[in-house]
Amino acid sequence: MAQAFELLLRGDAETWGIIGRSLSFSFFATIFSLIPGIPLGVFMAWKASKGRRILASLIHAISALPTVVIGLFVYAFLSRSGPLGFLGFLYAPAGVILGQFFLAMPLVASVTYTGLAKLDPRFKETLETFGTPLLFKFSATLREAKMAVLSSVVLSFGRVIGEVGVSMMLGGNIRGLTRTMTTAIALDAAKGEFERAISLGLVLLLIAVAVNVTVNGLASHGR
Repeated sequence: MAQAFELLLRGDAETWGIIGRSLSFSFFATIFSLIPGIPLGVFMAWKASKGRRILASLIHAISALPTVVIGLFVYAFLSRSGPLGFLGFLYAPAGVILGQFFLAMPLVASVTYTGLAKLDPRFKETLETFGTPLLFKFSATLREAKMAVLSSVVLSFGRVIGEVGVSMMLGGNIRGLTRTMTTAIALDAAKGEFERAISLGLVLLLIAVAVNVTVNGLASHGR
């Protein structure tokens, strides 16, 4: 354990490169996931109907899928024989980000939907009564449920930065290019080199604590 702390604190270039790469991949995947995820969550929550409830159930189920299942489906599309093979995203940073996007997006939509479903029904009725334009209705809804939206962002980031299946399948764990904290931990542990694996595990632990503290803080503030 002491050697792991020393490796982390002395600023090993490769270790910090892995940490920075993991944060970068997860940041962009989370940001991109907000573009379809938040509108989808609002759409499902705005008017109750059987079709939207079925869609919400499907999104909830997808958000709970193991990461290797998501990675398998994305791999099928990005492989040379797949429909998106010409993009060259497989075993490249873009492939990891795309895979993490499909991990984060359902969670963003699911948490946003859950938060919006708890809004006072009179809020929606008021906007409908006054014939509020669609864009203003959307922005007003987001302001009203901003804590739920922020929670979806934080939870999604926490999910993608701690996954290993997508990064391994789509990135290939290539040194200096697609190696992330989780794939580096798996590789180092398999080789019996535990110092860096433990140091990266400590970083992931700190991130997990920060995510939980942030989510709990947002929940307390919302109440």
